[in-house]
Amino acid sequence: MLKHHSELTLFPDIETQLCQMSPSTTDRLLHPYRLRVKRCPFSTTRHGTLLKTSIPIRIFGELDRNHPGFLEADTVAHCGESLGGFYLTTLSMVDVATGWIECQGVWDKGQQRVGTAIHHVRTRLPFPLLGLHSDNRSEFINYWFYNYCPRYGVKFTRSRSYKKNDNSHVEQKNWPVVRRLVGYGRYNSHAALECLNHLYDFIRL
Repeated sequence: MLKHHSELTLFPDIETQLCQMSPSTTDRLLHPYRLRVKRCPFSTTRHGTLLKTSIPIRIFGELDRNHPGFLEADTVAHCGESLGGFYLTTLSMVDVATGWIECQGVWDKGQQRVGTAIHHVRTRLPFPLLGLHSDNRSEFINYWFYNYCPRYGVKFTRSRSYKKNDNSHVEQKNWPVVRRLVGYGRYNSHAALECLNHLYDFIRL
């Protein structure tokens, strides 16, 4: 790719050797250099403390797998290579019993905007929303959403801190649905938000 875009020039014999290297050999040779600069994967998780003690915890395996309507929720950041500045977010929701997935592009990830996106998803689900399970991020753990759930008869539960397996159904859908189709680029415009939701309108069916 670098050579194709004229960002790298290689001698023919070096290029041949590189193309013949196996992935394991590449990892072995790069290992000392990776140790010098340890890169951590980007994460926008900020564990909210508000109301956490008032929201029941459900661990992996305790969610209702027999009745449609109990969904796990997560957010996916479209921040590209930097968490700085403004970027769009995707709300991802997966029904535990059926695997039905709903995605909704969100302008920022403030609690009210995410809550409005959840309300929009609730109105178009093919079955009633009976329960919602999330991680401990502040876009879910807040008074706005805490008051919303009982108003519409939704049972609200949360995962244990730092335990992604408690939200595994939606976590495992983030790559094959959101990342595979949308990618890892940075999106921060109204036009991009419109395109996201136009795409999600198709894939939900």
